[in-house]
Amino acid sequence: MQRAAGPSSPSCSSPSHCFPLSHRNAAPCGSESPAEPEKHEVRADHSPTDLSRMRSIVSFYVCYLLCLGLGLACVVCVCYWNHRWRGGFRWDGTALQFNWHPVLMVTGLIVLYGNGAVLYRVPLTWGQNKLPWKLLHATLMLLALVLSIVGLCAVFDFHNAKNTPNLYSLHSWIGIAATALFAIQWVVGMAGFLLPCSPISLRTLLKPVHVWLGGSILWLSIAACISGINEKLFFVLKENGNGTQSYANLPAEAVLGNSLGVLIVAFGLVVLKILSNHNWQRPDSRPEDMAYTPLLQEENE
Repeated sequence: MQRAAGPSSPSCSSPSHCFPLSHRNAAPCGSESPAEPEKHEVRADHSPTDLSRMRSIVSFYVCYLLCLGLGLACVVCVCYWNHRWRGGFRWDGTALQFNWHPVLMVTGLIVLYGNGAVLYRVPLTWGQNKLPWKLLHATLMLLALVLSIVGLCAVFDFHNAKNTPNLYSLHSWIGIAATALFAIQWVVGMAGFLLPCSPISLRTLLKPVHVWLGGSILWLSIAACISGINEKLFFVLKENGNGTQSYANLPAEAVLGNSLGVLIVAFGLVVLKILSNHNWQRPDSRPEDMAYTPLLQEENE
């Protein structure tokens, strides 16, 4: 049997035979050698993905600079308040020792804590060895915890010297709860994420709890600070023979104290905005990429 002979060369009667619908360039009709692929210049700055990423990074740094500015304003305001109207600072069991309490709590439990929490969101840290940033995060949090504990010691010593009861107000309950949870959070985080012997399963289990509890501690700290500011203003701003105006008349000290509370709330909202934006998460910390390696093996996590 003989098979029917086919056409010796492809037909060019139809344009679709010479120009197939594909992303590759077709060879000239009837030619045995492939055509030279057409080169297209792609400009990255015109890519929608790159433009979106650039806008996201710019938006992050705007929020981050706002976070730094608000944190600095909080520290300046609380220091100026206690220096200008409360007489300054000493460690002698008097009211001057108490003045360390608001300064240390705002600086440690709010400003340092908030900046330590957003450290992993800074794009400059992405794609680098995560170990130095883990250590810096732990160091900032430890410093914040130490300042908070010293601030608590200042108020407890003052109360004991004046025979004033401790932990009787809602402010004190919230503040001691925030500091206690912060201490637990730091110890568990140290054991779970920094010790080389911690298993991967433990880190996977701890991470969502660590993130959620971190935000909760910040909210508790904000509530404790603004309630403490309000409580202090009620105590000290009462009309007396020395010319002190009452809080209801909103003297200059009250304006500064209220402004400090507003700055603390604004700082907390910016920090929580940074933490809640999924586009600003470190790429290797997204939920779909939950693989961890022991601390000493981390190079480019």
